[in-house]
Amino acid sequence: MHSKNDKTTGTITIPTSLDRVSTALIASSIESINRVGPCASKVTLDKIEDVREARRKVIIDRAKDILHKWTIESMPSVDEVFKEVSETLKLGKVEKYGPEELPAGPGLSSAKEIIVVEGRADIINLMRCGLLNTVALEGAKVPESMKSLCKEKEATALLDGDRGGDLIFKELLQVTDVKYIARAPRGKEVEELNCKEIFEALEAKIPIQETSKPELPKPPKREKLKVEMPKEISEMTKGLEGTLEALLLNEKFEQIERLPVSQLAEKLQQAEKVDTVIFDGIITQRIVDIASEKDIKRIIASRVSDAVKPSLTVQLITFQEIIAES
Repeated sequence: MHSKNDKTTGTITIPTSLDRVSTALIASSIESINRVGPCASKVTLDKIEDVREARRKVIIDRAKDILHKWTIESMPSVDEVFKEVSETLKLGKVEKYGPEELPAGPGLSSAKEIIVVEGRADIINLMRCGLLNTVALEGAKVPESMKSLCKEKEATALLDGDRGGDLIFKELLQVTDVKYIARAPRGKEVEELNCKEIFEALEAKIPIQETSKPELPKPPKREKLKVEMPKEISEMTKGLEGTLEALLLNEKFEQIERLPVSQLAEKLQQAEKVDTVIFDGIITQRIVDIASEKDIKRIIASRVSDAVKPSLTVQLITFQEIIAES
């Protein structure tokens, strides 16, 4: 209480643990007091304060302060950020493998699965994309250490989409135990692909048993039945060998679409007005069944699986059986 000039003022503080309604009733009742003893008085409500809310506000304010200081102390400087990103992007050193000193990625020796490419530039490009389990042939001839490596590890060959890639593909099939084949898009080399194209090519890899293997020399035997086909069909067939690609043709032998063999079955189920299918691979029962359903007249491929049942509606022809019409 404070007295001045015959007037006394003071503060009344009332703690309560009652609910809000009861507390509000007490506050309004106190405001109705008009005398204190013999003196006239006036009581005015200054505020109602919830101690728990006040304490919560103090906690929140303190938490903000702690978070602010923590952020400042833990946030790296621009130089630190630059250094960390630079270290992440820094390429490992291309190593050497075997007595032939083949270019290889730093993760080759510890990897169970490896990627076989054509040259050193391919190795560097794959390392940029985080693929370190790589080794390069460095030539069309397959080194002895590469043959041993493909026996010890599960190997995928990622080759250029050109004629050179076709030749190396055939050589690998003959002398190594490569498990899968993947190709760069037609006309492109692995060293010029971006990371997205590299991963798409690897995802589209196909098992070696589903590819066309070059025929090895065999003893002379009865010649297979030859089938006369238009010259353009013969030329298309030759152009597909070793590409792992397929052509869809209409009844006029005009190209509808060219696509990877790995997408052939799915595409045939959606295709319309397809008359002839030519592809660098093996004719399976699934392909024949889809062709029958879609009224496709003929399928031309590198060979026919032994498990395929002859079809009355679809003509099955291998590359070796085609002769061009004179």
